[in-house]
Amino acid sequence: MNQNRAYEIAFVGLIPGLHELEYRIEDKFFTSFGPQDFENCNTLVKLKLEKNQGFMQLHFDVDGKVETICDRCGNPLTVQLWDEFNLIVKLVDDPDTMNSNEEDPDIFYIDRHESHFSVAAWIFEFINLSIPLQKICKETEKGESTCNKEILDQLQKFRSNPNEISNNKIWKDLDKFKDLGE
Repeated sequence: MNQNRAYEIAFVGLIPGLHELEYRIEDKFFTSFGPQDFENCNTLVKLKLEKNQGFMQLHFDVDGKVETICDRCGNPLTVQLWDEFNLIVKLVDDPDTMNSNEEDPDIFYIDRHESHFSVAAWIFEFINLSIPLQKICKETEKGESTCNKEILDQLQKFRSNPNEISNNKIWKDLDKFKDLGE
């Protein structure tokens, strides 16, 4: 099945009521979205779609793992994903105008004459929103960081002696530009 078609829902043929779909998301899913700051995605997205007259309620449940790097030390890091998202899709005559005027990000409009809509962009967005903003190695039971000790020592060295960085000769030519903006 074509990847784009795999995420299309033919809602016209669905009877009113609750429908459950599952999507296994791996790295190949993200190819059309460009490079990501994670890899080895192994995520299951469960979608509960409740079809009603003139609108559909969608509930996305994201559960899985991705591999990324620690923001502090650069070590490889596996991040657990878990989150839930709700979306209402309404059928209207002028969806472009309605979407541009809608302030609620949880409401989306499609043309009432459409028969399909794709959930690929929403799955992409919801997986990315499930990744913590700050990705840092876990702490031990004693509260000690499991980050790379050499990197932590280097960071501590820079914190305790910040002049060492500014006295480095590789930065001296940048001093010429300090007063240009004033």
